[in-house]
Amino acid sequence: MAPPGFLFCRDPLRPARPDGAFAQEAAAARQAGAPVVLVDHDALLAGDAEAAVGRVPRGSGPYWYRGWMIPQGRYGELERALVARGCSLLTDAVAYRTAHELPGWYAVFTELTPASVWLPLTSGNATRGHAPWSRLARPLGSGPGIVKDFVKSRKHEWHEACFVPELGDAERLTAVIDRFLALQGDFLAGGVVLRAFERFVPGGEARVWWVDGEPALVTAHPDTPGRSAGPSLGAVREAVRELGCRWVTTDMALREDGVWRVVEVGDGQVSGLPPEDDGGRLFAALLAR
Repeated sequence: MAPPGFLFCRDPLRPARPDGAFAQEAAAARQAGAPVVLVDHDALLAGDAEAAVGRVPRGSGPYWYRGWMIPQGRYGELERALVARGCSLLTDAVAYRTAHELPGWYAVFTELTPASVWLPLTSGNATRGHAPWSRLARPLGSGPGIVKDFVKSRKHEWHEACFVPELGDAERLTAVIDRFLALQGDFLAGGVVLRAFERFVPGGEARVWWVDGEPALVTAHPDTPGRSAGPSLGAVREAVRELGCRWVTTDMALREDGVWRVVEVGDGQVSGLPPEDDGGRLFAALLAR
């Protein structure tokens, strides 16, 4: 049986080459013995999935995708375009959304991750200043919180569009959410999420890469390269297996009371490796499965 292939994003200016951000990984995948095919991420985001997969040989695959994040609706279009060419994705659209968006994975990880609530929105109906944010926040009780969408936060605008010192302060809560929505604009993913804020030990972070319910690799988080810790994985393993997605990541952090917590879950295809890791060990694990 032929090994699964990898679909990497192409370089927008040099279509025959992988995107520079993934060139090292594409080389590592080839070295591990996997076929590598390039897809046009820009065309996919523009709604032309057929053009995006134009370089994918008919009847080839199955494939893992490896590249930039894709909105869940566009990912479904990618899957259908590949099926039309007689190909398949090893992570289907349902599994992608489950791992990629917080409402998909939260129920399985409730005891292992900060308490969260959410309100589905689109960029078109995200009317700032008029949503019932205090009512949404009520189940989280008092104390600080975090604002994000179903996929990402704006942590680099921490005080402006991410951190709320007191969730019970309706004025401040609304101001932070309004600013978050303004900055996200058309890139808002799914809606607004509010999360209880927990204090973590600086540097106590790790990204765990799971393949078929087993930890294949533990790396540093890309935001803190070179600072990889060794989290406890027992309960997390059970949650990952219950989630049922083949290739996922769990971002973990050590809370100040010494408890390891799951900060985020993600689809492994669009999760970043730290700069010092070329992906060789990860691709070997995926091919071994």
